[in-house]
Amino acid sequence: MRAFPLGAALGAVLVVSGMLPYEARAQNKPRPGVAAVPLPADALKRLKSDDLAKVQGALDDVRMSGKDGAPVAKAIVDRLNRGLPPALTLAAIETLGDTQAPAANEALAWYARHRDVGFRRAAIGALGKLQGAVPARALRNALSDPDDGVRGLADTEIGGLDGNTQVKETVADLFVALDHKVEEAAVSIGQICDPADCKRLAGKLGIVPFDVMAGALDQVLLRNPKDIDEATKVDIVDRVRELGTADVHQFLVDLQSKWPPRGSQRVKATIEQAVNATSGSPGQRSPGAPQ
Repeated sequence: MRAFPLGAALGAVLVVSGMLPYEARAQNKPRPGVAAVPLPADALKRLKSDDLAKVQGALDDVRMSGKDGAPVAKAIVDRLNRGLPPALTLAAIETLGDTQAPAANEALAWYARHRDVGFRRAAIGALGKLQGAVPARALRNALSDPDDGVRGLADTEIGGLDGNTQVKETVADLFVALDHKVEEAAVSIGQICDPADCKRLAGKLGIVPFDVMAGALDQVLLRNPKDIDEATKVDIVDRVRELGTADVHQFLVDLQSKWPPRGSQRVKATIEQAVNATSGSPGQRSPGAPQ
């Protein structure tokens, strides 16, 4: 496998005349609901420049262009191959994610295994914006990263890649991570589990702290009925109800308030019954909940 050199020693600070280091400036990227800015015609030329200020400016422009910056993704990978100072390396990694270009897959997968934890974390965040077997495999491999921050990010990003067949195969790994107290894995499982695995997740009630389980089961219960059937949701609500504690009651009340008007009436009725059944248990704590 080819290497992607850093170029400059780690820990160096990029100082460009008239500009602050990348970390000290706000990240430029399109805001949700705001149209992407057209990519300037000279962006590719600036990416190839030896002038680091021009490279930085080009990366900023690509980020503002979002997916419209995909045509220059390969040029960003080539620029990483040539070597960049650490700050610009981070900027380039993050920018590749914003382009959502398949051309970024292999480079980001390589950085997801880099010796520098900052690069690994940035790469995991970027990979979460991509699709396909390469990003999914890289995220899955990151579940065993020695850094808990990387593992947590990988758990989160995997959950956000719903619909990817490769990602769904990672549920077993996520359960292993959860058993090793990587709590972010619970929500990720809730986002991608099939009915059988969702019930397996509910089986962790009383074992995993309830505040962790609440976020995960909230994901399951509010998922599209095409993904998680009515009977499975009813079964999970009943399991939650059986704990009969104050924090369970609050979870059910919150769930009731979020239940969609056109959602399953059977599940809605089950939630209402559970709310009533747990309303008389104030001050109690769920088994496994933090004290």
